[in-house]
Amino acid sequence: MRYRYSTEENGRVKKIAVVYTENEHGINFADVDGEAVSIVQRLKEAGHESYIVGGAVRDLILGKKPKDFDIASEANPARIKKLFRNSRIIGRRFRLVHVYFGPRIFEVSTFRSLKDGPTGNTFGTVRDDVLRRDFTMNALFYDPGQKIVVDYVGGMKDIRAKKVKPIIPLAMIFKDDPVRMIRAVKYAAATGFNLSLAVKWKIKSDSPLLGSVSPSRLTEEIFKVIHSPAAVRIVAALDRAGLYAYLQPEAAKLMKENPSFRSRYLRSMAALDRDGSRPADGGQPPYLRNIPGEALGALINDYLEDVVDWEKGVTENYKESFAAARRFVLPMNPPRFELAFAVRRFFSVHGVTVKKSHVADLSGRRRASRSADNEAAENRSAEGEPRRKRRSKKKPISDNNEHSPVDKEMLFGKNE
Repeated sequence: MRYRYSTEENGRVKKIAVVYTENEHGINFADVDGEAVSIVQRLKEAGHESYIVGGAVRDLILGKKPKDFDIASEANPARIKKLFRNSRIIGRRFRLVHVYFGPRIFEVSTFRSLKDGPTGNTFGTVRDDVLRRDFTMNALFYDPGQKIVVDYVGGMKDIRAKKVKPIIPLAMIFKDDPVRMIRAVKYAAATGFNLSLAVKWKIKSDSPLLGSVSPSRLTEEIFKVIHSPAAVRIVAALDRAGLYAYLQPEAAKLMKENPSFRSRYLRSMAALDRDGSRPADGGQPPYLRNIPGEALGALINDYLEDVVDWEKGVTENYKESFAAARRFVLPMNPPRFELAFAVRRFFSVHGVTVKKSHVADLSGRRRASRSADNEAAENRSAEGEPRRKRRSKKKPISDNNEHSPVDKEMLFGKNE
């Protein structure tokens, strides 16, 4: 074990970090993504201190193979962009660089300081950057060139002690970013680590802050949960902590009111594992990687079981079920084609086939309704009534009434 030192303003030498060698941290270098290694190497060759950071380092230490590898560097975004032609700068205030290798994206951030607080955007040093991170287990920096882990906050000890320990003071950590409450519970459930009583009480008192979080961020978090190998444990833990009511309020309400629904809902989450068929590396099984909407079905299937009236025709039933599912998952706003796939899959399990004609019929009805409205408006105008102007609005593909060619193939297969 080695140490890093710094000379303070008073001239004293102070120990600032513990450096763990390959034999001490136990990371299997074969599990480290080669492209992430090459990004770090190029940055270092250009004279910029750089590391693999965050959850990837945590997972490597725990013996898991990470899905994503994030990188932090002292190089600013413009410099990073110049070094990598296959990259682009994203973000307005908090600027990052995405480096592309085929379909894969590696996020490269610049060290930020604490000058403007834990969520500020002023560039800084590696020592500043580590203190902005949420929990010690996510604040370890891995240098793949030297194969060392640099630990400024005691994260390695906390991992070995199975603790989820905040870095930012409890008085500020959740006020700065309420989503950290979800992450704290998620990390504890996924790893089997413990949250201190003080953290649990702070989550309980600060949980209403999640009410101000944007739907897009909540959508991102719930997608992470249902695509996690520990989905059922995480959902149960979030529900016990009173946080699931902010991610899926309707589901949380039904789980509280109806023990039978709770059992079925959690069983659906557990079924995402498909009898333990997830890969040994802890990643997603192929069916979840390749079929958008499959995991989404775990959120809606049990609800639809209770609300679908099978006596109705397929078109009307599909229309009502799709609308009910969309309301049920609020404030989550999944892509339209993924939700449509999940609803269609639910119908298929019950022996009911939703064909193109059923969806096309719905689209035709909508178009006919709009035409009728336009005709009525023309008549009012002809009779001297002022015609209301309609603003033309471009909708995202996920909200179009008709599916794109890609969506049709996903929903109905190539041969329908």
